[in-house]
Amino acid sequence: MARIAVVHGINNTYRDSESMAAQWVPALLGGIRLSDRRVNVSADDVSCAFYGDVFRPAGRFLGGNDLTTLDGTDIQDLAELALVDQWWAYAAANDPAVMPPGTRTLGAGGAVKAALAALAGSRFVAGASERLLILWLKQVRDYFTDPETRRAIQARFAEVVAGDTKVVVAHSLGSVVAYEALCAHPDWGVETLVTLGSPLGIRNIIFDRLTPRPNFQYGELRGAWPGAVGRWTNVSDRFDFVALAPRLHRCFGGELVDVEITNGTSLHDVTRYLTAKETGAAIADGLVVARSGWPKDRHG
Repeated sequence: MARIAVVHGINNTYRDSESMAAQWVPALLGGIRLSDRRVNVSADDVSCAFYGDVFRPAGRFLGGNDLTTLDGTDIQDLAELALVDQWWAYAAANDPAVMPPGTRTLGAGGAVKAALAALAGSRFVAGASERLLILWLKQVRDYFTDPETRRAIQARFAEVVAGDTKVVVAHSLGSVVAYEALCAHPDWGVETLVTLGSPLGIRNIIFDRLTPRPNFQYGELRGAWPGAVGRWTNVSDRFDFVALAPRLHRCFGGELVDVEITNGTSLHDVTRYLTAKETGAAIADGLVVARSGWPKDRHG
């Protein structure tokens, strides 16, 4: 197995591990080179956790035909409505071209459609269609509400983590997958977690639904520290619509390091995250850091 395990996010339904590797591995190695860290690493050091096919058409899962017919009326779940509301408000506050949501609620299909139309025209989604935004919502919902989906995705991730895996790099929904897996397996030897464009800090929709559940510590709701991980770096573009709550140290503890970068017009694009020198430095440092007795279970 490999020293680095990587896991993708949404919108990978019709790909596979090979096509994922073709995109991820060169970008990851390029980021390390740009960081100027001196560390020996090659493509053989990277293994890809691919789970996109779990969402292929089967039963109730969303597929290509479903995507072509999705519209605002498909958003009924309260958590989905709340997330669309947050996306719209955040986009309007940071993009003058986006009209603010006003006083209407998003319970009606028309209001949801207006929100999606506003988002699709903003810089936040970089030309993504309304249907793609709905697909993102549905895949997040399936992960949290369908036990079999969650188990299948977690199993895919566990397959690529071996005794020599020291660094996990996780993008988007993949950061949720990696976080929960590392919490469940404190016996794994993973020492460094690098999250990219992560939604882990979004209250109610993501954070409050994590396993294990966050708990109150010193009057604040905190998430469990992920297993035996000693170093956690969270990288985000401040305008990435998926990473609405980019300061993860507020949710998981002060020892987590939040890093802000700029991805240009493709705010959530994984290759832009991976080629950032800040991401490369976090990965490289994770490969060379000496283990120094990190506690097995930490909560910040």
